[in-house]
Amino acid sequence: MLTRALGTRSLVRDLGRWREDTGRRPTYRALADGIRLLVHDGRVPLGVALPSERELATALEVSRTTITSAYTVLRDEGYLVTRQGARSVVAMPATSTSRGGAHAYLPVPDGGAVDLSYAAMAAPVDDVHAAYADALDQLQRFLPTHGMEPLGVDVLRAQVAQRYTARGLPTDPGQIMITSGAQHALRLLLGALAAPGERVLVDHPTYPNALEAIRHVGARAVPVPVRHEYGTADAWDLDAIRTAARQTAARMAYLVPDFHNPTGMCLDAAGRQRLADIAHETRMTLVVDETMVDLWLDAPSPGPVAAFARDTARADVVTVGSAAKSFWGGLRVGWIRADPALVSRLAGARAAVDLGTAVIDQLAAARLLADDGALLDARRASLRSRRAALVDAVRTYLPDWTFTVGPGGLALWLRMPAPVSTALAATAPAHGVVLAAGPRFGVEGAFERFLRIPFARPESDLRTGVERIAHAYAALAGATGREPELVV
Repeated sequence: MLTRALGTRSLVRDLGRWREDTGRRPTYRALADGIRLLVHDGRVPLGVALPSERELATALEVSRTTITSAYTVLRDEGYLVTRQGARSVVAMPATSTSRGGAHAYLPVPDGGAVDLSYAAMAAPVDDVHAAYADALDQLQRFLPTHGMEPLGVDVLRAQVAQRYTARGLPTDPGQIMITSGAQHALRLLLGALAAPGERVLVDHPTYPNALEAIRHVGARAVPVPVRHEYGTADAWDLDAIRTAARQTAARMAYLVPDFHNPTGMCLDAAGRQRLADIAHETRMTLVVDETMVDLWLDAPSPGPVAAFARDTARADVVTVGSAAKSFWGGLRVGWIRADPALVSRLAGARAAVDLGTAVIDQLAAARLLADDGALLDARRASLRSRRAALVDAVRTYLPDWTFTVGPGGLALWLRMPAPVSTALAATAPAHGVVLAAGPRFGVEGAFERFLRIPFARPESDLRTGVERIAHAYAALAGATGREPELVV
């Protein structure tokens, strides 16, 4: 199989001002350090080949010897691995403390710790209680049946279909399958669309449990960077997505263009059109995760990506949705919108996993979806207030940390001055705050300079949590008083 190659233009753009302090170190060392940081930040994915020495020398306007020396340093430090008969590819040193892989959720310690590891709001108690009370009344008509609905109950399928139609994507209930949450939906789709060993394109960073699901089926995630600092118009590198699809022959991509987790970015209408075209041209099934679509804070989504497809009834674009982020994480109801043939195929495969989503949960979800305008308006207003509180707290207690405020979602994605995310998450509970380290959101070792802080909790908790993060971060400096450093 051909090795995926990193585009020269993308690397030059991400390197930015790498030469600014070359007066204190050789040019080749400054370049090697710049590429090394991009590897830890997830901008240079593992497993890709760097541009050729000649191409990069021309683009950076340096000698080829400089590039050769920089690549030699990276190879000596374990960031480039050469295999016989193949190009050198980017790697993470075996001794690095920043590794990806499985990450268990740690229990929250006693003593009033602020848990900032979850991006999920508490339930709107009265609304959810009323929805389940209504569902209990509705349940009686289902009791004489076997109660197993692999495709979902008709009333919820119709409700979900109507919501897509109202958003500009004509949808029939026959295109809808109800699942036990969005994660369950993704697992079903991976089982149908990704064989062991096959490549699946993903945003980078991305939702951690999606990476775990990809690993579980034996597929390999192919990361394509999301550059949140460029804003919504340019955050997604669509040329890189097209190139990666062609070079890896990926049959499936999993992307979160609607208030992306963890950056909060939203792909614009022009980008959605290009993304749908790429899926069609490369014959790649695009799985779009819309679990955050209701959580717009500045402006709504431009519309479902599937609405931009050349044929909205075909399988080029499959959409996954959920009630969890909009209403309550304990409401384990999700759905898949796809062409009827794929829906039927998924229903057949589902029997090996389960026989259907709980009927009472589906009826409660249908009630919430049927009349959610005022409820979602109130939750969005609350999130705007909490986002502002978090932004203020970070600027007060962590003024050297940088971030771009996304137009929606549930979190800020912050870049730290030092690549110590894993160490910070490890020491934070001792300071009364629980965190999810940046590498959880990437492929093996990326994002040690980043931390996701959700703004799903009350304002007072956010301010307390950030103050405690600042104490934990300062503690990493130790007795020397120096900025924390990552040893690799």
